[in-house]
Amino acid sequence: QVQLVESGGGLVQAGGSLRLSCLASGFFFAGNNMAWYRQAPGKQRELVASITSTIITNYADSVLGRFTISRDNAKNAVYLQMDSLKPEDTAVYYCNVLYRTDSWGQGTQVTVSS
Repeated sequence: QVQLVESGGGLVQAGGSLRLSCLASGFFFAGNNMAWYRQAPGKQRELVASITSTIITNYADSVLGRFTISRDNAKNAVYLQMDSLKPEDTAVYYCNVLYRTDSWGQGTQVTVSS
């Protein structure tokens, strides 16, 4: 079955950086478009960034220019480099197949202090 394991979150000051990792298994990773999502307290989960199987990337306006998504098909991994972090980036971050609505991992908590 699909398994997604996110890691790399933590507590960081505003302006700092974090790199999130997601290891995937149970499906043909290289052939799927992947994405990072986040969910802040009291808010709906939102799409942050996506990367297609052909390495086309897209970003939410709120993170454009600050976050970079990448993937390593040999490792079944997708990454999210987050720079210039802001307090409003505080959330639990999840990876998943783009637009998939099930099989979520446990996520990784990112907390940005002001």
